Amino acid sequence: MTAQNVERCIGPRPNLRPLFRLQREVAEDGYVLLSPQGVIRLNPSAGEILSRCDGTRELDEIIGELEAMFNASDLATDVYRFIEHARQRGWVE
Repeated sequence: MTAQNVERCIGPRPNLRPLFRLQREVAEDGYVLLSPQGVIRLNPSAGEILSRCDGTRELDEIIGELEAMFNASDLATDVYRFIEHARQRGWVE
């Protein structure tokens, strides 16, 4: 999965769909995604990615922020895969 393929499906600035609300769970040190169907518990990486899907950041910006946050490089493929997964589930547009 490349940036161009993901952008073709969801656009250059991923955005959480209005049916969903991302919520930080301090007690559990993580995120949950709230939807009309229920609660989806996210792993820390997924929560950090979705927290940046607000329609204001381009994929490259999201990747750069995550690489700085996790002191890592080459996260692009993982982020593209997750964004595609979230798109298929209807979480982002």
